[in-house]
Order: sequence, then C-alpha cells, then structure tokens
Amino acid sequence: MSEQPRASFGGKLSAILVAAGSAIGLGALWRFPYIAGKHGGAAFLLVFLLSILVVGIPAMLAEFAVGRTTRKNAVGAFRSLSKRWSWLGYSGILGALLISGYYYLIAGWSLEYFVNSMSGALYSSSASFKDQFDTFQGSWRPLVYGVVFILMTHFIVSRGVEKGIEKASKIMMPMLFVILIVMAVRVAFMPGAAEGYRFFLSCDFAEAFKAETIMVAIGQAFFSLSVGMGCMVTYASYFKDDNNLMTTSMNVSLLTLLVSVLAGLVIFPAVFSAGLEPTEGPSLVFVTLPEIFNGMPFASLWSLIFFLLVILASLTSTISFHEVLTAYFAEEFKVTRKTGATITTIISIVLSAITFGKLFGVDYFGIFDYVTANALMPLGAMFTCVMVMWFMKKDFMKNELTNYGMLKSRTATFIMFMLRYITPLLIFYIFLKNFL
Repeated sequence: MSEQPRASFGGKLSAILVAAGSAIGLGALWRFPYIAGKHGGAAFLLVFLLSILVVGIPAMLAEFAVGRTTRKNAVGAFRSLSKRWSWLGYSGILGALLISGYYYLIAGWSLEYFVNSMSGALYSSSASFKDQFDTFQGSWRPLVYGVVFILMTHFIVSRGVEKGIEKASKIMMPMLFVILIVMAVRVAFMPGAAEGYRFFLSCDFAEAFKAETIMVAIGQAFFSLSVGMGCMVTYASYFKDDNNLMTTSMNVSLLTLLVSVLAGLVIFPAVFSAGLEPTEGPSLVFVTLPEIFNGMPFASLWSLIFFLLVILASLTSTISFHEVLTAYFAEEFKVTRKTGATITTIISIVLSAITFGKLFGVDYFGIFDYVTANALMPLGAMFTCVMVMWFMKKDFMKNELTNYGMLKSRTATFIMFMLRYITPLLIFYIFLKNFL
C-alpha cells in the first residue's frame, strides 16, 4: 500500500478547538469546581493558573513539538526521533487503551439520562433519583449505552481528520460553551444562588497557598490538559507548519479553565439554592442535579440541556483517545483509516464489557484508572520533557517554539527553562505522591 498524504487541520482555530476538546472532559464538570471550592475558591484559581504555566503548558508544548516535527502517530513519532525512546509512544497507546476500558461506560451514563429526560421518564418515576441511579447501575443498560457511545465516537473518527474530528469539534465546542452560558444565566436567578457563588469564588489565600493545595493545583493542571497519553502528540501531528505552538497551548489552557469555571458557576448556585451539600462524583451529576431540576419549571427541558452538555464534554475526550489508537493501528500496520478505527472500536467494546462484567471478580475500573492516572500519564509527560530537553539536539525545542526563527518570543526561553529544570521535577513529585 502506498503511503497516503498526511491530513492536517484546516486552520489555527481548528487546532485549538480540537486540542481543547481533548482536554475538556467529564472531570471539568464536577471535579474541578469542587476542588476549587474546597481549597480557597477564587484564590485556588490563581494557584491553578500558575500551575498551568509551570507544568501544564510546558508539558503540552513538549508533546506538540514531538508530534508536529515528526507528523506521525504516538509510537512512530517517538521512534523516528530516537528508537530508545519509542517506549514513550507505547506508553501513550497503553494509556489510551486502559482509559477506553472505563471512560465509555461513564460517558454512557449521560446518554441514559439524556434519553430519560427527553422521554420524561426521569421525572415521572415514583422512585427517588438515588434509587433510579442504583437500579440503572445494577442493570445491563450502562454497557449498552457505553457501546452506543463507542459507536458515536467511531462514526466521527472514521470520517477522517478534517471531515470527522475537525468538523465535529467546530460544532461541539461552541455548543458546549453556549449551553454552559445558558445554564449559568438560568441558575443565577434561583433563590439562594449567592451562597453557591460564595462557596466557589470566596478568596481564601491562607487555604490556597498551603503546600497540600499547591500540589492539588499542580496535579489538577497536569491532568486537566490531557498530557501523557499520546493525545497531544497525535493531534499536533496534524498541525500545519505555521501553527504557533505557544499560542495554541495558551488558548487550549484558557479554554479548559473557562469551561471548569463556568461549570462551577452552574453547579454550585443550583446546589446551594436547593439547600443541598455539594458532593463530588456521580452522586452530584446523576442524583443531586436531577433533584434540583425537579424543582424548576420545565424540569425535563433543563435536564435534557444539561445532559447534552455532559455528552458533548465526554465525546470531545473519547474522540481524542480513540484517535490515538486509530492513528497507531492505521499507520503502524499499514491499513486504511476506517480499518484502524474499526479495530479500535472492537477493542474498546471488549474492554468495556470486561470492565462492566468484572471478569473473575477483578475491579478493572479501579485498576485501569489507577494505572493511567498515577503511572502512565505522569511518567509519560515527565520523560517527554526530559527527552526533548536533554537528549534531543540543543536547538530542537527552540526551533519548534519559534517555527525555526519565524516567531520572535522571549517566552520561548522561559518555557525551555521550565522544561529543562522545573516541570519534570514537579511531575515526578506528583507521581511519587500519588503512587506511594
């Protein structure tokens, strides 16, 4: 088979939207707002921004540089730069595989609640929302909806980089922001909303600058930007030569932060208006929020809009790690893109079924999540930083950051200093703290 010309994103905005879609996921809708409220509110946002600057953006730029300069999938990219570092590509592939084993199942929950909101079944049932959630979890429906979510992702990725991923991102990302803004405006008029704003945006610098809070902020910045699992390497391989990597990484980071903040402005005013305590995880999204919507006019409509938001946030993320695997299979095994996407989809379905069924009684969900979050992602990002600054040619990162001298920026010097000395050490500390 002759090698096909490599696809590329149509423009700089497309590159930003696609990369931001990879970073924005389910965690942004409940984990970040809760952590911010718990660790100093608005002051935590400042610490989080600083963490993005010293950890998130440098690590993302290292992966951008590897992807754009090689224009290959995660494995091919690292191998073409140095065969002894090709294991970093396989680490990213393994991370994407393990995430496939549980993320689709969680994403499928939002489909169930979207359908039930549309039909009215969510609010016509005599059972409590907690009982409905428990009944749903005890049935086969989570796996069914998880498979549907896999097939939705497959449809987009199999259409290609321009017609599939890029086109979908141009539609979904603006929709995501519009829905968030509409929801934020709606809950602002709920009685007692001010208490939610106070919880989320109170400025407690004493809490924010505690050692534990700083480490939490650094960890959140690292994981929020979807580095360490091949996504940014793969997406950057579709960037054009004139793409400004530093501007792209900055915009991706700001969009991710904006979604997280908007989510907090939606969730906490609503929670406090209903006189409920904010909690973290599925109980907040699938139990507490339906309870809140139930007390609003047009409950099914607002529930429908919210769970559409969750679907969009989930889909932008599942597309990214599906693409990591699709590009790997297509390029490394010399098959068509559709065949590569089909192989990825089949593997994803099998892994989801194994996780759901708990084969031999093993908690694959916990294992997959622990290994990816605490080992593969931090180590992958850390060694990528080490590779590009200590084992590549001295001017490798400078050339990529300045587009071989076409861009003049003093920021490049700062980024390279962080990549060489600060960022990998902080990521290693996070690894030790989480792993041990």
